[in-house]
Amino acid sequence: MNPIRVLITDDQALMREGLALLLSRNTELQVVGLAGHGKEALELTETLHPDVVLMDVRMPVMDGITATRELLRKHPNLKVILLTTFDDDTAIVEGARAGAHAYLLKDADPAAVAQAVTAVMSGEQRFYVPVASSTERIVAQRLSMPKDVEALSPREKDVLNLMAAGLENKRIAKALNLSESTVKNYVSTILAKLGVTDRTKAVLKAVALGWLAAPR
Repeated sequence: MNPIRVLITDDQALMREGLALLLSRNTELQVVGLAGHGKEALELTETLHPDVVLMDVRMPVMDGITATRELLRKHPNLKVILLTTFDDDTAIVEGARAGAHAYLLKDADPAAVAQAVTAVMSGEQRFYVPVASSTERIVAQRLSMPKDVEALSPREKDVLNLMAAGLENKRIAKALNLSESTVKNYVSTILAKLGVTDRTKAVLKAVALGWLAAPR
């Protein structure tokens, strides 16, 4: 079996070269190139034909979210794993909506990064929620995806779409001509049906379930 071809994209040379060194020790992976920003990743993908792109979120010239969207528009079979150094719920949601297949912290163990690479190549989506402990930042377990998630009503879908657009309850109420208390009830119902505890996780899970389209 041929090794998985990996392109690493990060604006910090030390980070991308260090990650390349660590991943090169895994015989199932082959690091085929290094890019310093999203635009360079687009260019190198055309010539190096990677299977998976490890993509930093925050970069100059072209950020990782924009690059992910462009890469997957041109190469729909490509897999993209987003990497960042901080807990950023917005990046998780935007990355999912851009079509990324996984999200990890840069300080994740190299074995976890390698595992994510092989997992996405097997068709899995791995969106992890970063959490802090008293001594270190760790990656929490994958969001559960029960097969029997209860479908949303048309009005609940309307509310969910506006949640995904970043609107708070007051603005959602105005947009849908509803009372704010009614919107709160809809949000509570949506969270319960999805089995999550906050709005960010609800949007992320809805994207993973295919209930929200990833914009191109």
